[in-house]
Amino acid sequence: MSTLASVLGVRLLLWLGSTVPTPPDPGVLAGLTRVRVTNDANGRDGFELTFSVGVDKSFDIDLLASGVVDAKTRVWIAAILGVVPEVLIDGVITHHQLQLGNEPGTGTLTVQGTDLTVLLDLEERNKQYPNQPDSVIVTQLLASYPDLGFVPALTPTTDVPIEIQRVPRQTGTDLDFIRKSARRNGFIYYVEPITFGVNTFYWGPPTRAGVPQPALTVNMGGDTNVGRLDFGNDALAAVGAPVTIVEPTTKMRIPLPAAPSLRLPPLSGSPAAALRTTLIRNAANLNPAQALLASAAAATNAPDPVRARGELDTARYGAVLRARRPVGVRGAGRSNDGNWYVGKVEHEIAKDRYVQKFTLTRDGSGALLPVVRP
Repeated sequence: MSTLASVLGVRLLLWLGSTVPTPPDPGVLAGLTRVRVTNDANGRDGFELTFSVGVDKSFDIDLLASGVVDAKTRVWIAAILGVVPEVLIDGVITHHQLQLGNEPGTGTLTVQGTDLTVLLDLEERNKQYPNQPDSVIVTQLLASYPDLGFVPALTPTTDVPIEIQRVPRQTGTDLDFIRKSARRNGFIYYVEPITFGVNTFYWGPPTRAGVPQPALTVNMGGDTNVGRLDFGNDALAAVGAPVTIVEPTTKMRIPLPAAPSLRLPPLSGSPAAALRTTLIRNAANLNPAQALLASAAAATNAPDPVRARGELDTARYGAVLRARRPVGVRGAGRSNDGNWYVGKVEHEIAKDRYVQKFTLTRDGSGALLPVVRP
């Protein structure tokens, strides 16, 4: 099956700079041997650049001495399939690893970095936010980083703490507060590039809505685009979290049922039942709405029970597979076909090779819809 990517080829775009990235010197690109970018729905995105390096006359590593890959250098990495660039990551360099060879020019320099959230995790603060819900506090924190190009996509929270009862307090970094407040509300957060220098900062429920990406296809002859696809089911992954509160006047204990996960919409026809039960501690003084939110957050924070892992050739697939979005699977049988959530994608780009390794998740087995988008 011929695609635009297989006709025009897959090309790499790499820009670096201390403030605004620019195209590097051709000599830098000439030494680049491999690029790896990881987009992870359950963690921080990252990248790894591998260079072949030599030693100059002063016995220093030329690429390190140039300052091109200094720490905190901003990096844009994009893949161009056909004519449209797909930005894989907007991040900063955080780590170097050098391995010298016995022959001139046989050394290897590995440069690693993460997405822009690392810049929110560098300075601890001690600050109070009286009478402010979590979403308002997160909005203020993001506004203090205008140079990072964040476009906030935040879900408003309705739990407004009263100062005489509780005062939200930040005792760590900005990212630490964002992380803890997201977990408390059953939310996720991530940074995802829109284009060069512009990034969505999402903080909200783990939505799985949207048009599925082009299908991952196995066992369908010329339409097959996946080289390997393995499935697993962890029956102990799903969690139920019933909660008990205390009525403040009568001191009566009121049990509440376990709330469902906030992951919507469901993706499978037969969702897995929660075999494990966890306790919501320190919940006695919560009101019913807060208690149910805590229960739903516990169910949401538990991993999906069904997973799939595979590898595809990008030129044959004809697109960049994006994490944090739905994708269809075809040709894998009735239990495994249907729509899945892309939890992780590892892009490995080298000369004449672009492979995407992926991890898919969902809440159970069987397709929810009878048709998978090609």
